[in-house]
Amino acid sequence: MRGLYRLLTRWWTAFALAASLALLGAAHAFERFEGLAPCNLCLKQREVYWGAVAIALVATLWHVISRGSRGTPRIAAFMLAVVFATGAVTAVFHMGGEMDWWDLPATCSGGGDINLESLAALALGTGPIEKVVMCDAVTWRFLGLSMAGWNALISTALAVFSLLAAKRPKDARAPRN
Repeated sequence: MRGLYRLLTRWWTAFALAASLALLGAAHAFERFEGLAPCNLCLKQREVYWGAVAIALVATLWHVISRGSRGTPRIAAFMLAVVFATGAVTAVFHMGGEMDWWDLPATCSGGGDINLESLAALALGTGPIEKVVMCDAVTWRFLGLSMAGWNALISTALAVFSLLAAKRPKDARAPRN
């Protein structure tokens, strides 16, 4: 168990990169293959994972280029903790709106892009009618939790693991001051 912990914290940015890409892939698969269009808050939750991908990719490349002599950069693990915590807060806010714990803002009316071409096509009747996705409508549940609920749990777990990776003991091969 200790060896798994050391491996996970030593290569945390690579694991965080893989997890973020897997979650983004799952979200896009639900959209593409299940027809579940995202609302505005769903898209905001995806932005968090794209930010995590950017941080984790740079840190993982740094780790590989430096031949892993010092382990995962602690600042990157801490930055990932902040990013994943932001995702958890956004997901909890979304889940609370879905469960009618509080009202969501008026900007949560739909996830589609509005541009001049789509408005002209809608006015002329030549374009497809886009269904507006409401943020408080639950379109998918598993074990009683919506996607926002699962995202809140996963983001919280990733934030905790990121903090553990940032707190890990210094590598024995790191230079001493």
